[in-house]
Amino acid sequence: MRFVNMEGRIALGGPFRYIFYKRRITMRKNKTGLILQALIITAGLCLGLAACAKAPSDEEVKAMMQVTDVSTSWVSKFYQPWPPKLILVPTVSFRVKNLTDKPLTYVDFNGIFKFKDDNQNLGDNFLAAIRGTPLMPGELSPVITLKSNFGSEGRSLASFQNNPQWRRVEVKIFAQTHGSRPVPLGRWDVSRTIDFKEPEAVGLGKPEVKKPEPQKETKK
Repeated sequence: MRFVNMEGRIALGGPFRYIFYKRRITMRKNKTGLILQALIITAGLCLGLAACAKAPSDEEVKAMMQVTDVSTSWVSKFYQPWPPKLILVPTVSFRVKNLTDKPLTYVDFNGIFKFKDDNQNLGDNFLAAIRGTPLMPGELSPVITLKSNFGSEGRSLASFQNNPQWRRVEVKIFAQTHGSRPVPLGRWDVSRTIDFKEPEAVGLGKPEVKKPEPQKETKK
C-alpha cells in the first residue's frame, strides 16, 4: 500500500513508518533549536560579564603594589676568550609589596632600558611574574629580575671599566594586571656594577723559574 504525504510525495512502507519519520524530523528540529538558544544565552552571559569586569585604572594599579629592594647591575650575555668578545646587558632586580586587603594575582612586569642622554631604547624584558599563586595582603613577592635583551659590546672587562664611552642607562618598570594598560611604577638609574668575572686562562700561568744548580769545586 502507498501513502501520500502532505507535500505530495509517496511514502513507502505503511503509515507507521511515515509517522515515525515525521516525528524524528520534528525531534531533530527541536533539538537544534534548543542548542541555538543555549549558545545565544551563553554568548549573552559572556558579553555581560566582560562588560561588568572593568579593567583597573592607572591610579588603581599604582595603589595595589609598591616596588622595594631595587638593585641594578650589568651581567654577561655572551663571552668568548678568543677572539676576545664580551657583551654586557643591564638588569634590574626588585620585589613587590601588596598594599591592598585582597590577594594580588596575575601581574605582568615590563622593564624598558634606555640611554639617559637620549630617548633611544636599548632593550626591554617582559615577565609574567605573579600568576596563579596569589601575593597575600602585606606580603613581599620573591625577587623579580628583568634583564635587557640588548646591551653593550667590548673585548674584555677592561673595555668597560673606567671607559668614558660606556653610556649611562636607566630602566623604567611597568606593571599590567587584569586587562589594565601598562602602568609605570618608577624609574631607576642602572649602576656601573658588573656582575661578571673573566675566567682565568688555562695553561698561561707564570713560567716556573729554575734555581741554578750549585757549581762543583774542582781541585787544582
